[in-house]
Amino acid sequence: MRRILATAIALALAGTCVSASAQGEAPATPVAGQSSATTQLPRTARPSHYHVEVTPHAGEMAFDGKVRIDLEVLESTSSIVLQAANLRFANSTLAAAGGKPMPATASVDGENQTATFSFGKPLSPGHYTLATDYSGVINTQANGLFALDYPTESGNRRALFTQFENSDARRFIPSWDEPGYKATFDLVINVPEAEMAVSNMPVASTRELGNGLKQVVFQTTPKMSTYLLFVAAGDFERAAIKDDGGTEIGVIAQKGKVEQARFALEGSREVLREYNDYFGVPYPLPKLDNLAAPGSSQFFSAMENWGAIFTFEHTLLIDPAVSGVSDQQRVFSVAAHEIAHQWFGNLVTMAWWDDLWLNEGFATWMEGRTTRKLHPEWDINNVDAAMTSRGAMGRDAYATTHPIVQHVATVEQASQAFDGITYGKGAAVIAMFEDYVGADAWREGVRSYIRAHAYGNAVTDDLWREMDKAAPDKQFVEVAHDFTLQPGVPLIRVASTCVDGNTQVKLEQGEYTIDRKDKVPLRWRVPVTVRGADGTVVRTLVDGNGSLELPGCAGPVLVNAGQKGYYRTLYAPEQFKALSGDFARLPVVDQLGVMMDASALAAVGLQPESDMLDLTAQVAADAPSDLWEMVAGTLGGIDSMFKGDAPRQAAFRKYARSRLVPVLQSLGWDGREDDSAQTRELRSGLIRVLSTMGDEQVVAEAKRRFDAFLTSPESLSADLRRTVLGVVARNADAATWDKLHELAKKETSAMVRAQYYGLLALPQDKALAQRALDMALTDEPGATNSAGMIAAVSREHADMAFDFAVAHREKVDTLVDSTSRARYYPGLGMSSDDLKMVDKIRDYADKYIAPTSRRDAETMIAGIQTKLKLRAERKPQIDAWLRQHGY
Repeated sequence: MRRILATAIALALAGTCVSASAQGEAPATPVAGQSSATTQLPRTARPSHYHVEVTPHAGEMAFDGKVRIDLEVLESTSSIVLQAANLRFANSTLAAAGGKPMPATASVDGENQTATFSFGKPLSPGHYTLATDYSGVINTQANGLFALDYPTESGNRRALFTQFENSDARRFIPSWDEPGYKATFDLVINVPEAEMAVSNMPVASTRELGNGLKQVVFQTTPKMSTYLLFVAAGDFERAAIKDDGGTEIGVIAQKGKVEQARFALEGSREVLREYNDYFGVPYPLPKLDNLAAPGSSQFFSAMENWGAIFTFEHTLLIDPAVSGVSDQQRVFSVAAHEIAHQWFGNLVTMAWWDDLWLNEGFATWMEGRTTRKLHPEWDINNVDAAMTSRGAMGRDAYATTHPIVQHVATVEQASQAFDGITYGKGAAVIAMFEDYVGADAWREGVRSYIRAHAYGNAVTDDLWREMDKAAPDKQFVEVAHDFTLQPGVPLIRVASTCVDGNTQVKLEQGEYTIDRKDKVPLRWRVPVTVRGADGTVVRTLVDGNGSLELPGCAGPVLVNAGQKGYYRTLYAPEQFKALSGDFARLPVVDQLGVMMDASALAAVGLQPESDMLDLTAQVAADAPSDLWEMVAGTLGGIDSMFKGDAPRQAAFRKYARSRLVPVLQSLGWDGREDDSAQTRELRSGLIRVLSTMGDEQVVAEAKRRFDAFLTSPESLSADLRRTVLGVVARNADAATWDKLHELAKKETSAMVRAQYYGLLALPQDKALAQRALDMALTDEPGATNSAGMIAAVSREHADMAFDFAVAHREKVDTLVDSTSRARYYPGLGMSSDDLKMVDKIRDYADKYIAPTSRRDAETMIAGIQTKLKLRAERKPQIDAWLRQHGY
């Protein structure tokens, strides 16, 4: 149900959210050419070009490699140190330019993931070529070179892919595996003759090797970071089209599935045309492929490898039988995100992971901006940007948050940097900055930055310098530093009075926090937009305190008009009362903003619960779907607060159903051809929320439709399929669970099969949940689906799932991306309502997570503690409101 329902639930739950052995703390030593960038390698040498030849042995899950690295020795040294993980070396040599190769001795440091090549004498500064044979392993999770097995109608298949972000190229090639060390690459792969091989660049040549193998040589890449290198091989097929500039845009999928990527293919052409114009620098590679891969990851759904985007099938393929409008939105927006990276991340790359947000925050913002522009029908009320902002605030208001620009010292910390602050807050503050300086000035700053740093590395201040030139009168750098170099969420308190026929508005800046009520507020320079009752809009920069004047006194004042600002708004009681009285006449995005702020502020005691509940009560039956999504999410979140307290929950559900059931009845279960995307999503969302509240009629109707589906699969529409199956799975008995299991075992579509195994993990019934956990440790669900099953069980049975995963930790570790373990296990406890879970997570972290990598564990602990504390404070207020209104 897009972000609205999820955001509303998070607000109602007081913002609880989150998003390999660690290497030792690294000094902030600079990469050559980047005086302030961190590196974990000696600064004695740097690469310029890699020539890599790899021969995978898919059946043995191993590979052989050969590499020649052209490099420059910068200062005298007797060894060259680069990064390597789980690689073995032989036949290593070093040759000076035009000189005879000398033998090199290779030694490996597994803990620090490095390989040292030593020589019999010191090397003088100059140009050399390091050559070595090596071998490595093919993994079962998305780290380095990995295999994905999948079913087809003619039997099982195995395909190979690579995933290197953030620090896993070192599992495939010994290298300077850090973003600041850019180089060019020649890649050669030897694969079975019947397979297709894909990499960043087009194929340069192919030749038969004999024994059923062929050698595929790819064109030389542009200068780029190691984490963007990519190769895949398998039983694929490809479809392609040309864009206006001649770039070949392709989609690649397992044979028989490529037409399901047609929607993504056409959308990618639209997006590429838009970005070529926006960035002012044409896409520089001759082709842009997007590969669909079966399976899943706990860490990512797609990866922006330059010229060869990798995307799991569930986020690229559209199967008309099972994919609804929400799937189309996801496919388009994720493609827009990854294509944005071709400039922000690939052409210009952050110098070190401290500035990861330059990749992810910008791609998230561009994704939203471009999706709204090219598919306005999916967001007719322009609310998605506000959802991104408020979603990020839920994480940012905890003590465990961090600044957008953050210090990263280890590989594991770099993995943890891929979170809601980097993505969501990054995108939200960009939206605010663009609104502050103006869209034209913002674009000019972006274009100038891209031109200045193309094929190189940059830090955040490099971008800010270009923005300051484009908007010299805005104090831009100071504002930008306030929001990117310190954590947290500003709070703008609003009071207004009528003086001589005009409205005097006073604004005071504080800080919105969830778990630190007595915290001394940080200070921001906050761009604030205020709209008066007559439509007059005034913009101001609040630096601690501010004031402004609006004409007239008739009607309420709205702060954060358009909801572009990254801050919470707290109105004085009389102002909020006036705003509530005029609520229906506000633009939809501002109605949502007022509701989200009231909900978040009520959750922490800054506003009475009655303010938020009054708003849910006055939304009209024919109000836009976006508003009803917010109401449904808010009420669903409150309902979960009463879990285990049947009498109080029954009273609340009586009210919630009185609001939601009539809306579902008016929509009906069966969609109409002219239904908007918002209507379709609202229908599904209402069914989910009402079924979670135990609405017997909704659950019964879902079961009826499931029974019809078993006989006639086409009877269940694509838009409702996932929703109905989810309701049935959550309320399943043993017989129903067995029916779902049979569907999973018989399914030959890898994408649909994964969905069925996910459904098996949803039951409320503990015995069935245990069956799902036990199944997750077998080979049946598939190597990349099992961890997701355990996580799905944790939503309803957090303690059971957490205890099970820890008890089987060695096996579960093999089911989880190595980059995700410090996040995965604590995340299983997130929905727990028992404070004992805090001790369990803390004990796990003490035993298995490096002290420098415990941010996610600490976030989960704070979330559970605060959630339970705030619930105890909130429930009596909700009870009182229900009694006052006869429930």
